[in-house]
Order: sequence, then structure tokens, then C-alpha cells
Amino acid sequence: MDISKYIDYTLLKPSTTEREIIELCNTAKANGFYSVCISSCYVALAKELLQGSRIKVITVVGFPLGSMSTEAKVFEAEKAISDGADEIDMVINLGYLKSRNYVSVLKDISDVKLAIGKTPLKVILEISELNKNEIIKASEICLDAKADFIKTSTGFSKSGATLTAVKIIKKTIRNKAKIKASGGIGDFDMALKYIDAGADRIGTSKVIKSNSDQMQIRNTKIYTDYIETVSKMNPTSSKESSKKAETNK
Repeated sequence: MDISKYIDYTLLKPSTTEREIIELCNTAKANGFYSVCISSCYVALAKELLQGSRIKVITVVGFPLGSMSTEAKVFEAEKAISDGADEIDMVINLGYLKSRNYVSVLKDISDVKLAIGKTPLKVILEISELNKNEIIKASEICLDAKADFIKTSTGFSKSGATLTAVKIIKKTIRNKAKIKASGGIGDFDMALKYIDAGADRIGTSKVIKSNSDQMQIRNTKIYTDYIETVSKMNPTSSKESSKKAETNK
């Protein structure tokens, strides 16, 4: 399975430098990831770096708390799109949700969606702060607000994605929206479990490769270790093995 098309390669540390953004974009291109997910101040830079590639630029709005005004979120989203953002990941207002002020939660999401039009909108629920009923209610509101994706986590709270939460969201929204699982997903096997559970996108700061790529890396390491071991035991034999390997290339 080609995992690369599911990956939103993410770097959202507050200390992120321009050099790190350059490295992020180069790694995304080298691995054919779906997108990079970065802070809005670097959208224009990433768009320039990724010009000519199919890799999307995603940025976050109302991040990481979600408790700023709706007007501020709308402005931030519109500015990000003018700078070149292809998708917007906004944080839900948890205070409104916990207060059961569902009308304000709906308006918060709807206003951002209306402002960005056809640009895909993901709404971050921060599942570590919610119980099952709140996850269900938040997911229903996201559907009513015409959000394109529901995203599990910012990565800045107590924990990240869980398979249980993804399954709850999937059961609630069915095929009316998509799911992005993010937070704590660091290898192929774990990413695959989330995809099997219903996730359509994986947010991660790790370079996750498909099984075939991982096997090739593993085999290369095994061969290198073998040559080094032989070299220590019999230097002459090692040189001959290396020459044969070069000849066979």
C-alpha cells in the first residue's frame, strides 16, 4: 500500500525556523506526501518551495486553542488562502461546545467555511478533551456546518488520535465528510490501523514509509551490518565481497 498519498506532513512547533520549513518541503517532495501542514506565517514560503509539485499546502486557523473570535478565525483563513494555502485546519471552540452553546459552535465553523468557499475545511475536535457524546455532537455540528473533514487533535493537548475516537466519528458521519487522524501516529502499521478504522488522511511529523520502502531500508541495513561484521573477522574477504557487490550493480 502506498501510504504517501494519505500523509499531511506536519511541522507546527512555535520555534519552527525557515530552514526547517525548507527541509520539511524537500522531505515531502522526496517522499511524495500529499501535503505539508504548517503555521500560516510560512504559507507563502512553502507555496514557493513546492511550486511545480502536486503537494498541497495546509495551514491552521485558531490554533491551538480555538477560543479566539470567529471574526479572527475568518480573517486568518482568508489571509492564508491569499498567501497560497490549499486547505484550512481550524480548531473548534471547545468552550462553546462544553457550554452546550451549539449555535455558536455552528456559526464559528460555518462562517469560516463560507469565507473560504470551495477550499477544504478540516475542523479539529481535540478529542482528548471530549467524551463520547461530545465527540458525536461535535461531529454532527461539523456536518451541519458543511465541513469537509473532521480532525482528531492539534497535537498540543493531553494526547493525540485514538482508534476509538476515529471509529466513533466514522459511525456518526458515515460518508458525509472525511476524517483526519493526527497526533501520536509515527509508523506505517499504526497509520494503516487508522486508515482501516476510517481515516482518510494522516497528520504526522514523522516520515512514514510504505512497507516495501521499510523492507528495502531494513534489508540494506542488514547487508551493511553483515559486511561490517565480515570486515572485522576477515578484512580480505570483506574487500572481495565489496568488489562483487560493486560489479553486480
